[in-house]
Amino acid sequence: MKSLKIYLAIVIFSLNFISCEVRSATSVRSSNSKSIPPGQAKKIYGTKSARPFAPGQNK
Repeated sequence: MKSLKIYLAIVIFSLNFISCEVRSATSVRSSNSKSIPPGQAKKIYGTKSARPFAPGQNK
């Protein structure tokens, strides 16, 4: 009888553990959304040139 209670407790615990939903943290922007234009990034970061933020201008 005692072993039956232990097995029942293990089954209930495992069912509760399996049914838990796990969410991972994601960034606010998804990969499908547009990135900000180079001029806006320049204003945000306070640099003098937008060239580092332009994808075709990276060296």
